[in-house]
Amino acid sequence: MAAVFLDDRLESILQALKLRESKAISDARCRALAKQVREACPHAVVRINPPRYNELHAEMRNLNKILAWAHARAIEDLLAEVDCGQVVTDRFQAGDLLQRTLMERGRKVRVDEHPRAERDLAVAAASVVARDAFLAGLDRLSREAGIDLPKGATHVVATAQRVVRQGGRDLLERVAKLHFKTTASVLGDALPDD
Repeated sequence: MAAVFLDDRLESILQALKLRESKAISDARCRALAKQVREACPHAVVRINPPRYNELHAEMRNLNKILAWAHARAIEDLLAEVDCGQVVTDRFQAGDLLQRTLMERGRKVRVDEHPRAERDLAVAAASVVARDAFLAGLDRLSREAGIDLPKGATHVVATAQRVVRQGGRDLLERVAKLHFKTTASVLGDALPDD
């Protein structure tokens, strides 16, 4: 999860980059743009590696609560560096979960959540920075697993089976989210229902 601060001066700098939502650009372009955004703008990144994600899911039992927690941490970290009165973010759940999850600094800003918020330049910039962090993390996890881990849901079962063959459940726990039903089928045992 990432947050990027923009003011009028920074917005004019980023407009020249022709940023758009990170999923609409190649990985190489995303990495190059993320470097430029990080160099130009105050930003914060919250990384949730698989072991921590698995802990949070066991504790919170809800993906939207995890998303709200991560959004709130990134926003709070950035607000510790900059003075800002408004936060714009993509809506991932109806209601005010994000607003309630924010801590003291975050409760002092107006939070605008709406679908397809990547049209907002700050959200597009944060999307690019977050995707770059994801790609770097995936590279690191692939090295740890000793195989190329795919992005998204493609080839999940076959890849998970290879990970288990190479390092057992322990390695799978270090490189994968475990709450999905496919985990049980890969490991051949039952996991608690969501």
